Amino acid sequence: MHIRLGQIVEIVYMDKSGKITQRTIKVLGIRDGRIRATCLTTGAPRVFLLSCILAWQPAKEQRHA
Repeated sequence: MHIRLGQIVEIVYMDKSGKITQRTIKVLGIRDGRIRATCLTTGAPRVFLLSCILAWQPAKEQRHA
């Protein structure tokens, strides 16, 4: 996985309850198997487990948050 700091990516994510969502995030930090990011879908800060990201791609449109 080659996600970079500052990059805006679209992810498909499965949470611990098994719910699958699609989100657009701005990556703020990557450490210990976790991505700290701003979720551009909700505007909220979030932490995502790398192991729970099912798919990702660079965002088609680079929005600024």
